Amino acid sequence: MTAATSPAGTSFDPGRSGRLFAEVRAAGRGALVGFLHVGYPDVATSLRAVRALCGVDGDERRPGVDLVEVGMPYSDPMMDGVTIQRAGTKALARGVRTRDAFAAVEAVAETGTQAVVMTYWNLIEKYGPDAFARDLAAAGGSGAITPDLTPDEADAWIAASDAHELDRIFLVSPSSTDERIARTVAACRGWVYATAVMGVTGARSQTSSAAPALVERIRRADPSALVGVGLGVSNGAQAHEVTGYADAVIVGSALVATLLAAEDAGASDDLSGLRTVVDDLVSGVRTDDRA
Repeated sequence: MTAATSPAGTSFDPGRSGRLFAEVRAAGRGALVGFLHVGYPDVATSLRAVRALCGVDGDERRPGVDLVEVGMPYSDPMMDGVTIQRAGTKALARGVRTRDAFAAVEAVAETGTQAVVMTYWNLIEKYGPDAFARDLAAAGGSGAITPDLTPDEADAWIAASDAHELDRIFLVSPSSTDERIARTVAACRGWVYATAVMGVTGARSQTSSAAPALVERIRRADPSALVGVGLGVSNGAQAHEVTGYADAVIVGSALVATLLAAEDAGASDDLSGLRTVVDDLVSGVRTDDRA
């Protein structure tokens, strides 16, 4: 594995989730981050589903993701692919509320796994940045990913996340200038989200050649930065490839698709497909190239 860790005394603040990534890397592999919406197919099942990401299902315990990304459904998900949009739209129609995200974070934290929320800024702004940070921290959350918020417009969130000791994860893309990347990396705490596919997110059959180049640009800005890559990974082999050059691989659409398929089949509470995909991804990131 060639990805960098964040040694003590460097400029980048790894926060809680970044320290987790560094610990996983020290164990000889990259970290696996799994995304699911709260509220789909309904709130109760979504709480079971995020626990299943962690490898917990009733009394059963198996290897799971290292970090859960709890998605907050939004009415204008401009950066989400069709799969995630479809699930989020259904969750909104079924009455999911912002407070349900804190319940999902709490459900994850109870398993011993860290959780961050992924949310568009409008939802935090409406709730109140300080109140949101307070309630997220109280639920056991490590921080938040804000895909549509840039650091130069984030004074309120920077203040709230500082006050409640939360990680703040901003996004960069291949179209970001070197200056923008440097400012974004400097504003992050925890890790940097590298979205390496131009346009909306979604599962793809192969990984992007832009991803390693983007990670390299981030590390030129700060060699100690921790980086998670989201680019439509759908299987364990792809996840393993990404963690060869990044600290973490982020998987969303491939996981959400299993819940959509279960509902389409008339069995919305069936998490077996989700478990199968998680098992494959876990196996991928834990594959040892030296074997």
